[in-house]
Amino acid sequence: MSRLPPAAYLRRAQHHLRQAGVIAYATESCFGLGCHPLSAKGLKRVIAYKGRPNHKGMIVVAASLAQLRPLLAPLSAEAEAMCQRYWPGPYTLLLPAAKRVLPLLRGRHRTLAVRVTAHPFTQRLCQALGPLVSTSANRAGQRSLRSAAACQRQFGKQVLTLPGQIGKRRKPSTIIDVQTGRVLR
Repeated sequence: MSRLPPAAYLRRAQHHLRQAGVIAYATESCFGLGCHPLSAKGLKRVIAYKGRPNHKGMIVVAASLAQLRPLLAPLSAEAEAMCQRYWPGPYTLLLPAAKRVLPLLRGRHRTLAVRVTAHPFTQRLCQALGPLVSTSANRAGQRSLRSAAACQRQFGKQVLTLPGQIGKRRKPSTIIDVQTGRVLR
């Protein structure tokens, strides 16, 4: 697994995110497109770059549940237990969204799709930058991009691409609705 980019690169990524910029970074199965989860401008840019409908919502990835709590409504004991059971790992849980979560992030849902990653690179990135939007780096309907070079070719200078290697997973994260226990993907 690749190491975290040098401090100068992280400072550039932090600045880029503060300016509502979008980054591309390695995740468990592909490169992800991300922005700060509370940045309306950043979310609009991710949606535009992907050509994705607004109503779908996006995933937020973090290094810990503590990083996600400001985006979530208070969790039930059952929801807390599911978080402990599945995280860190390749499981995205649909949990009740806090009121401050933008509709662009949660889509038409009252829940927010969140994941505490076990991918060492993504985990260290979130430790340094905070929680990030994590949607596959590709245009809607096309294959997910699996390298920094592919992201640079696809998105050019619109997106700050961080060097890194994806994990060994072939499929995207499993999505589970915590309220119903239903597996959606």
